[in-house]
Amino acid sequence: MRIRLPSGTTAELVHPASGPAERGLVVIPDLMGMRPLFDEMVARLAEENSWSVCSFEPYPGQEHLEVSERQTAAAGLTDDRVLGDASAAADATGAATVGVLGFCMGGMYTLKVAASGRFDRHCAFYPQIRVPELWRGSGQGEPLEALEAVDASSVLAIVGCDDSYTPPDDVDGLEATGVTVVRYPGADHGFVHDPTRPAHRAEDAADAWSRVIAWLRG
Repeated sequence: MRIRLPSGTTAELVHPASGPAERGLVVIPDLMGMRPLFDEMVARLAEENSWSVCSFEPYPGQEHLEVSERQTAAAGLTDDRVLGDASAAADATGAATVGVLGFCMGGMYTLKVAASGRFDRHCAFYPQIRVPELWRGSGQGEPLEALEAVDASSVLAIVGCDDSYTPPDDVDGLEATGVTVVRYPGADHGFVHDPTRPAHRAEDAADAWSRVIAWLRG
């Protein structure tokens, strides 16, 4: 069901058929935000794992923006608002313990939110390890700096070896913070979560999902 977080941001909240769960999960979407792909993902994760799951729009009030416009508008996003919405989404699940996962831009914010202490487990799919030049703004902190300030052992990162957003040196830097990194040779950006993308790799996607679910279950 659609809800509004205290900030006014739109979110999708799904409980399993048994009702609100003890275990919760927040899903931070990719650059293109909330859409049927993520509605379906939230419902599936809730049903298959008996979790209460909440996902939210990273561009509230700007849902109409196209890809290029979102790329430009990313410099106006702030960690305070996005990470605040992630925490509010965790509260909305009503769960005692909450994990978080994110894709692409959402993966970048998943790395950053690890410093908040709000979540017990963190899974970042092909995150921007360094904020891209076009996205840099006064409210955007660097993921590696956030991770270096905390115990990063609760973080799992799924990366493709052919992804320009996760170059080898940056991946090594991510791993050096204590993050567990799983590399997929030959995989490009976005190879897991959207089967309609040319980069999708069904076998690798299935393997990545199994690792992430096991990580979230602890």
